[in-house]
Amino acid sequence: MSSPARIDWPVYKLFDQIGRYVVCYMLIHNYYAWIAGAGTAPTLTALQKVCGVSARQAAGFVAALKSGRLIITEPSPDDRRVKHLRPAPPMIAEIGRSARLFIAASDGLGGKGGGRATLLADNHDLLGDVIRRSAAYVLAHGTIIHPFPRVLHFAQRDSGYLLLTAVFAAHFGPLAPSAVEDSLSYRQLARRFQVSAAHIGSLMNEAQREGWFHTDGRGRLAGVAPDFVDEFEQWASWQMVHCTSLIEAALAAFDTAPLVEVRVPDVPAAG
Repeated sequence: MSSPARIDWPVYKLFDQIGRYVVCYMLIHNYYAWIAGAGTAPTLTALQKVCGVSARQAAGFVAALKSGRLIITEPSPDDRRVKHLRPAPPMIAEIGRSARLFIAASDGLGGKGGGRATLLADNHDLLGDVIRRSAAYVLAHGTIIHPFPRVLHFAQRDSGYLLLTAVFAAHFGPLAPSAVEDSLSYRQLARRFQVSAAHIGSLMNEAQREGWFHTDGRGRLAGVAPDFVDEFEQWASWQMVHCTSLIEAALAAFDTAPLVEVRVPDVPAAG
């Protein structure tokens, strides 16, 4: 999760703070719910009702996303004066990155291979439907992140969740080695997440004051509070259960058999 994003545009400033992320998450939900015949037209007005920020903030953020070509506006087939908001594939890929990686982790732990995660990486409509199902769950039952206050705390800060995943990547590194740069130096983290070193320092210093985790001053993790490890592990397990149930439902609804047979034969066609 803490690897550099695929998009060159500064997506960290756009997506990696929970308020902005939720706007995109609900925009994707609205579009795919409408496509599925389960929602109203995906307009700005519809988005403003569910995105959790003020109408003015939502409108300004949507304008920024349009300028980055991450949203495509299309005229309504019923009234060309009404504009629909369609998420572009790069936005879907970035907003769905966490879900895709939790599915990959769950399947890896279960010995199922990486077929379903590969399928999501290659099929933005399938990933969009997974996000739609996740957002529908949140609208009906509430968020999954709020029971985990420290995870939520970092998610509310610019690139805070990414920083947290980098810390836990370093913590679990001996169990799951990867090619991701593992230095936790302020300068390298700032470069990776496109924020200032001062911002990284503020987050890291706060974590140390609270006793959550700390580094050795040379870019290496020195320790994480055991109860924070427990919280993050439970958060991750909840996400794996949530996201795998979503991909199973989405695959059951999609006609994916030809794609699965050719590209990821270890995933049986469902439905």
